Order: sequence, then C-alpha cells, then structure tokens
Amino acid sequence: MIQAQKGTKDILPDEVATWQKMENAACKVFSLANFQEIRTPIFEATELFARGVGDSTDIVNKEMYTFEKSERSLTLRPENTAGVVRAFIEHGFSRLPQPVKLWYKGPMFRYERPQAGRQRQFHQVGVEMFGAAEPSADAEVINLAVKFLNELGLNDLEIEINSLGCPECRKKYRNAIKEVLKPYLKDLCEDCNFRYEKNPLRILDCKVDSCKKIFEKEDIQKVILGDFICDDCKSHFESVKEYLSVLNIPYKVNKLLVRGLDYYNRTVFEIKSNNLGSQNAVCGGGRYDSLVETLGGAPTPAVGWAMGMERLYSLIEKSESKKSDVFVVSENISETFKIVDEIREQGLSVDFDYAGRKFKKQIEKASKTAKYALILMEDELKTNTVTLKNLETSQQINVPRNSYLEKIV
Repeated sequence: MIQAQKGTKDILPDEVATWQKMENAACKVFSLANFQEIRTPIFEATELFARGVGDSTDIVNKEMYTFEKSERSLTLRPENTAGVVRAFIEHGFSRLPQPVKLWYKGPMFRYERPQAGRQRQFHQVGVEMFGAAEPSADAEVINLAVKFLNELGLNDLEIEINSLGCPECRKKYRNAIKEVLKPYLKDLCEDCNFRYEKNPLRILDCKVDSCKKIFEKEDIQKVILGDFICDDCKSHFESVKEYLSVLNIPYKVNKLLVRGLDYYNRTVFEIKSNNLGSQNAVCGGGRYDSLVETLGGAPTPAVGWAMGMERLYSLIEKSESKKSDVFVVSENISETFKIVDEIREQGLSVDFDYAGRKFKKQIEKASKTAKYALILMEDELKTNTVTLKNLETSQQINVPRNSYLEKIV
C-alpha cells in the first residue's frame, strides 16, 4: 500500500474546519490593519534562498528540497519572506504608497526530522511590511501577531524581544563573540564550529545542551549581555519597548535571541506558548532592512514574522465539521434534484441519497449529517407537500411544496 511520505500529513475532512478557522482569523485580523494577501509560487530559483536566507543557515545547508530542471536549480520554498521580497521587487511595489503591507499563508518544505508540530511539508501564515523604518512598524507587526493568537483563543503567551543592531553594531558584537568563544571551540558542537566562521551570532541559537552550558559561563555571559548597539539602534529599541507597553503587551528582553536567518537586523522577537513543551515557539520574526537590496531592489526597510500553522493547530480548540442545512429524504431522484437545486439557489447546503435507498436508511444518514430532513416520499408527492423535520428537536411539520423554503431560510 502506498502511504503518505514521511514528514507529510493529510489534512482530513474532520480537521479542515479548524484549518479554516485559522485562515479566517488571519484574514479578519490582518484585513482590519489593511494588510493584503499575496500568494507566491511554492518553488523559486535556488539562488533566491541562498542569497536571501543566507548560505550559513541550516535551511540552506541541510534542509532545502532542491532539484535541477533544464539546467536550472529550483527549490521548494523553505520559508516565504524571500519569495514575498522577490515579488515586491519584480512587480514594482516600491512605487506604491508606502508602507506596503502584505500577508500570506501556505505550504513550506524543509528536510528535517519530523516531530510534534513540525513536518517536512508544513504550513505558515505570516505578515511582511515594506517601507517603514520606524519602530512603530515593529510594534505594529508584533501587535498583529498577538491579536491573531488572541483571536484563536491563545492568551497564555510569552513575548521575547532583542535588538541585533545595525551592520556596524553586529560587526562589533560578532567579533566580541568570536573572541570570547575561541578557547571553547573544541567543546562546541560541529554546527557551532561551522557557524563560528560563517555567522558566529547564530551560535547563540544552538539547541545542544552542552553548548548551552558553555554559554552560561560568566565570561561569555558578560559578552552576550554586553551593550554593543549604537545610540540610534538603542533609541529604536527603546521606542519599540515603549510602544509595546502602550499596547499592554508584556515582553521580556532575551539577549540570546538572534533568530535563525541571516537577514535580520535591529528588532527580533519570538512569541512562545506555555502549552507546547520544549519546542514552544509559535511565532518568530523581526526587522530585515537590507534584504530587499540584497535581492536586487532599492534599499527598503522591512519587518515581518511567520507562524507554523501545525503548531497553532495543536494548541487551539478544534472546530467540528459543519452539518449541511438540509438532507432530502426521497426515493424519487428526479424530484429530489428539483428540490436540491431550489435549496442551493437560496445559499443553503443540501445533500441527498444518490441511490434512493429505503426511508429508514436515509433518515439515519440525515440525522448524522444535517440540521433538517426534508421528506419527499410517496404521501408528500401525492399531496404536493413536503415534511420538514428538525433533526435537533425531532419536531416536524408538513407544508405545501411551494412554501417550504420560508420555513428553513
């Protein structure tokens, strides 16, 4: 028997209602803030992710699904910010009134070990704002993330923020991190040794327990918790914190928070749920002011975030699949089709038994799948009436064929 591939999962009909709940909440919350939905292709030129995400990241080095086609290297998208930036540049969005505010949802692909809430094909929802360098934009997207999670009934949240500073700040911080970690290189994991040369700040994102213990050493903590950001970046970060306080969004500063992608600068943040165990981050994002220029566009400040929808699904209250409004119970298929079309034209959902089976079988199915049973058996056909049965209360009435709709609309 052929089965779904490891790291992929069918979203079954009884689960779809909850997925639609997440998607509808996203549309509602983001539309109120004038964010417009964008849908980009699920594969892009491999170069887009190598340049955009960063060739020192685990995503590019280990996790991308890449294939060759007509001497071109193509990759299934491992994240969507790079694709949205590509679309922003390609379609001349820089000429639109700024800021340009976009949101997306859809499948992403990474080759990694499947675990709870994490698959090789997974889904993300996210927002991106282009053209606003002000700290108010950072606070706005964090506020949107919190509002979206609240809309889904998630309130037990922790918001962690940090500032990576501008490129000059990062350079000073990077050099200081390299200097203090140099004596410990032999004790750090293989990935950390690779990151030491390519992107030393990402060492702080390591999840290996032995590495975490090294970071707790006093001399290293002094550097990690040191003040390397310039006055402008410091002022920006203070304003972000001020606006979050105005919005009554509790937060804590986490100096170890660097995010896993190379394009971030200044504000970075994560939102965590206390219901997920060790893998508790549900949202991650930050500012990426250089990415548009890196990918060939004009210098454009930008900020955004993404959430894994599988993790959200595991946290929120599940929605039951909706019952249809009406089930037509009849052994006369021709008359059934007439009734079904009349009901659907009124915007109501309706189903029927395609085989025209006996009454008992049909009414049993109706009671499981619909709110009303519309009975059109031999007696009703003779008298040009229908019997409507409320399947929740078991009450039923017989009404003329030409006036039944007003009883259920």
